[in-house]
Amino acid sequence: MAKISRLPDTVANKISAGEVVQRPASVVKELLENAIDAGASRITVMIKDAGKELIRIIDNGTGMNREDALLCVERFATSKISVVDDLDTLMSLGFRGEALASISSVSHFELKTRQAFSPLALKFRYEGGALAEESEVSGEEGTSISVRNLFYNVPARRKFLKSNATEFRHIFESVRSLSLAYADIEWRMYNDDEELFHFRNPDIRERLNYYYGSDFSEGLISITEENDYLSIHGFIGKPGMLKRHKADQLFYINRRIIQNRMLSQALQQAYGELLEDRQAPFAMLFLGIDPSRVDVNVHPAKLEVKFEDERSVRNMFYPVVKRAVQLHDFSPDASFVPDQGVQGESIQPEDEALNRRLMYHERPGRMATTAELYTDYRQHSLPQSSGKEHGPQSRQGEFFSAHEPLKRWKKEGVEPEGDEVFTTMLQSRFHDDESAAGGGTEPKIWQLHNKYIICQIKNGMMIIDQHVAHERVLYERALDVMNQNVPNSQQLLFPQKIEMRQWEYEVFEEIRDDLYRLGFNLRDFGSKTVMIEGIPQDVRSGTEVTILQDMIAGYQENASKLKLEKRDNLAKSYSCRNAIMAGQKLSLEEMRSLIDNLFATRVPYSCPHGRPVIIKLMLDQLDRMFGRT
Repeated sequence: MAKISRLPDTVANKISAGEVVQRPASVVKELLENAIDAGASRITVMIKDAGKELIRIIDNGTGMNREDALLCVERFATSKISVVDDLDTLMSLGFRGEALASISSVSHFELKTRQAFSPLALKFRYEGGALAEESEVSGEEGTSISVRNLFYNVPARRKFLKSNATEFRHIFESVRSLSLAYADIEWRMYNDDEELFHFRNPDIRERLNYYYGSDFSEGLISITEENDYLSIHGFIGKPGMLKRHKADQLFYINRRIIQNRMLSQALQQAYGELLEDRQAPFAMLFLGIDPSRVDVNVHPAKLEVKFEDERSVRNMFYPVVKRAVQLHDFSPDASFVPDQGVQGESIQPEDEALNRRLMYHERPGRMATTAELYTDYRQHSLPQSSGKEHGPQSRQGEFFSAHEPLKRWKKEGVEPEGDEVFTTMLQSRFHDDESAAGGGTEPKIWQLHNKYIICQIKNGMMIIDQHVAHERVLYERALDVMNQNVPNSQQLLFPQKIEMRQWEYEVFEEIRDDLYRLGFNLRDFGSKTVMIEGIPQDVRSGTEVTILQDMIAGYQENASKLKLEKRDNLAKSYSCRNAIMAGQKLSLEEMRSLIDNLFATRVPYSCPHGRPVIIKLMLDQLDRMFGRT
């Protein structure tokens, strides 16, 4: 007698249900996708006891005739595909024909459906996957599916469900992701007979504000980009919207919610040093691509996809997000809150003062661009143009040209909308010297304790850490010089000799070529001895030996603690050791030049190590501190 036998359909469906129906949220997702595929323009979601007692999805889609209604709960019965080649042109959300068979096998399942021309609706009731009742009843056009007592006949599965709060959160996230993707559909949701929302119009910002808080959408950065291969549109969040988890990163491929590690990592990398440890930026991004270039049939719940050419998708996705991040004002406001710890545990009161961290103020308002913040500074910290040209720099080559912000923004096509003053400055004033001597008023720039630069802006003040600001400038310049092989060396009149220890010389040998690209002209002078004959233009006279030794030590430290690309590591070490220090007095011209150069960088709000460079203290915050409001 054969030991192997074919499982009965009832057993096979229950096993399959373990893949398709992992929890109540899985049921909600599958039923909602079917409703959308049916062409519904109105969908209602009803939940009781976090989906354990009842899940009901009501839609006004096309409905089904009797033959289709009976087939839809059969395994591998579907109207979405008929041959394998259909998978290459798939635009529907569902397609496998497993969902209803799996759901009905582990619940008390009821299906009611009516087509437009039918006088009565058809009603089918299933228990454990077996048809228990068929009748004709009155009903609205469309389909209503009720799932009661989920996993009643699979007690092991029901036992492992989480708390009602956790299960409902997963349900809510499923509804949220689809209601945001299909803003053209009217959505309504009830939980334990209480109406949670009713979205009647297709305004996606209204839905975002409901899900994430009042005026949330005002602080979002809009993204739109399209070419023959890929289209991208949607929103990303400013740092005040950063989260400790990635549940609020919504990626869609052809309006299908997906999870994709490459997209998540590219988004994270686009924010770069603006992120703290374990933070993830908010994103809701829709990618449109030829369905033949993406495989959506690689995951039981259809959450993961596989791109035909993942590298090409990343090479288009990353620069679009990176550019949007770089062009907007990501400087934090001076607000502090207690750090909640690694796992979210509360800090004890006696430790609170030691565990405070800088927070981005989540004040509602339009997301400003970097160009607008720079214009604000120029208008409110500097007197009007005197027509005098800039004098010579006091430190040879230490700062970039003050024309750099203009050059970069012109190249990138950036200009604040509707800002006539900014347009005038672009045309005629950026090359002028708006010095204190010619403007009739004093410049609103101060150095505090030879450490911080304070500038007046329209609604408050901008505070800049001079050391990390210069770090950012030097870091980006070093990377550009090494990557573009730009001449950057000035010869020393008197070469300097440096004797290295064994480990220093080994590190030196590893980075010798990139040191040369950076501008260090070095020549071997005996065993483990090197002669410095030329240095980068930014290195201050008299510090040649110290800078090189510090760079080698910093490079070695970074290599042992961090996984950095070689040139990135070298640029970080170089900028940290060579930047102007806290306690170093700067002239007005040096402060102005540093600020100009800072705003010419790609990421002026964060130093290469992730520390903030610019902090804003707004008048309304000061008013609250002094009890004026």
